[in-house]
Amino acid sequence: MTDTRWRGGALIRPGILAFAGSIGTTTSHSHHAVQVMTADTPLTVADGSGARHCGTQVVVPPDTAHHIETGAAHGVVVFLDPDTAAGRAAGHRAHRFGWAGGPPLPAPATVDGDLGALVAVMVGALVPDSAPAPPARHPSVTAALALLPALVADGPVTTTDLAARVGLSTSRLTHLFGAQVGLPLRRYVLWTRLMIAVTEVGAGRDLTTAAHAAGFADSAHLTRTCRNIFGLPPSALSRTVTWDTDPPR
Repeated sequence: MTDTRWRGGALIRPGILAFAGSIGTTTSHSHHAVQVMTADTPLTVADGSGARHCGTQVVVPPDTAHHIETGAAHGVVVFLDPDTAAGRAAGHRAHRFGWAGGPPLPAPATVDGDLGALVAVMVGALVPDSAPAPPARHPSVTAALALLPALVADGPVTTTDLAARVGLSTSRLTHLFGAQVGLPLRRYVLWTRLMIAVTEVGAGRDLTTAAHAAGFADSAHLTRTCRNIFGLPPSALSRTVTWDTDPPR
């Protein structure tokens, strides 16, 4: 087993967490996100049955036990929410071609180290028909996006309360938000919390402070959420990873 450590840079956006750098080994775990990995050298990922999936590109379906047995000195890992178009496409790809099969995915050096650009290229490769521009957002959806950062920092957010604040019915807001943002409202709220927490951790805050700033009940709640989504605690990469975060909008 190659003892490669996780070290590099990462970014988080609604529905996406991406990492570029050295890919480390892990113990067996599962997470809700679809995990897409590409590297300059072959990776080995073992599933829950012990089968090994080897190659320079590996896609792990959501909620599937696995562990990274052989990492890589230089690679990219993209976690995609399975409720997004890219997440659904990646999960389908893994089932159709196998974890290490399918058409070529963008290599780590595709866009000269620009992780945000590489994520865009990756999403385009997974969802090739995603080029048409989305329709203009409904003003109430725009208003909801502007309100959410402050609301999630205060604690629980209900769709009913948010809908009342932006002047729509709950069902109408739920439909419009999912169609125009590309992520269901409840999932977007969760990712917003994670983005705020990551921003706080990146700024040097301890986990308890970061958790409270993001509206989690405590650091244990934040840790459970991170493990469920990514298979990693929020502290796992904080010392060796430089984070790029954008405020939710």
